[in-house]
Amino acid sequence: MNKIKLEIEALPENVALARVMTSAFVSIYDPNMSELSDITTAVSEAVTNAIIHGYGENEGAVRMSLSAENRVITIEICDDGAGIENIESAREPLFTTKPEMERSGLGFTVMEEFMDVVEVKSSIGEGTSIVLKKELGGEV
Repeated sequence: MNKIKLEIEALPENVALARVMTSAFVSIYDPNMSELSDITTAVSEAVTNAIIHGYGENEGAVRMSLSAENRVITIEICDDGAGIENIESAREPLFTTKPEMERSGLGFTVMEEFMDVVEVKSSIGEGTSIVLKKELGGEV
């Protein structure tokens, strides 16, 4: 199994860095363009959620772990931020806790549409972990 870990500051400009690192890692496994786009888009949504909803105006770090085994790409994105009060509600399309920021509330919907597996664990005041999985050339 191949695995890398990355830790970035919870700054909006670092979403692009997370995308580039994800793209570079996944590209090793010769994905098609649709798969690569799906994975990087899902990562963008998860990292953006960690920054905007996990930390807000507070400082913090977003940790990413990327691994590949038998053409299954697994990406875990973790923060130590606010946590999610109600995961089921947060996963509903158009749900947002930041309407003043004109947030669309589609982050989890996008992740679920583009990935084979989306697992969410969260504790109030302790942070959130999102695991994304996609099998290249198939489903997990």
